[in-house]
Amino acid sequence: MFGASSGICGNNIMMKRIFDLVSSLLGIGALLPLFFVLGFLIRRDGGPAFFTQERVGKDGRTFRFIKFRSMVMDAERLGSQVTASHDPRITALGRVLRRTKLDELPQLLNVFAGDMSIVGPRPEVPYYVAKWSEEDRSVVLSVEPGITDYATLFYHDEQAVLAKAEDPEKTYLDVVMPHKLEMYRRYVSDRSFGLDLRLVAATLGKMVGLNSSKLAKEPIEKI
Repeated sequence: MFGASSGICGNNIMMKRIFDLVSSLLGIGALLPLFFVLGFLIRRDGGPAFFTQERVGKDGRTFRFIKFRSMVMDAERLGSQVTASHDPRITALGRVLRRTKLDELPQLLNVFAGDMSIVGPRPEVPYYVAKWSEEDRSVVLSVEPGITDYATLFYHDEQAVLAKAEDPEKTYLDVVMPHKLEMYRRYVSDRSFGLDLRLVAATLGKMVGLNSSKLAKEPIEKI
């Protein structure tokens, strides 16, 4: 019985990695022209096209997380690591990139490299991971972080939520982060290749405006 269970688990891990490799390769290939266009537009504003940041991955290993740059240079030195939609550090083009989630596309490179998965808890910076409980770190960091998951669907407009707060940093620490951790733990508990496919479909649905569809609701209905 134990051997059969281990075999099923191993097969799911293999299927997930194959799915990640194929999806990231296809995505990078199909979106390469868009990468060049966005890179050129961002570079025209001055500074590099990409923003990299240390994030915490599986088993606590850190890696360089990649996004299209949407904020002014040295933004991390100019304010909080939490970003609300009215943050003056966000560039004009960056607002468009963030609203459409196009700034997230380079994370396909992280997926291809094996630092991330298509589906999994969102990777956090060391500063906030240090504030998690030992139990949360043990559970959440037991799987690869991902581009999308329950929390990504629920907080698809997190910046707007934080913009309404008097103190965005405090609201993130006291309200948003604990709720995200609850959803991260739920994903780790529920995870399966079938669930990953549903979450990907729901995320794509949200990106094209199908926010009220049954497909988008199902993955988070238990939360």
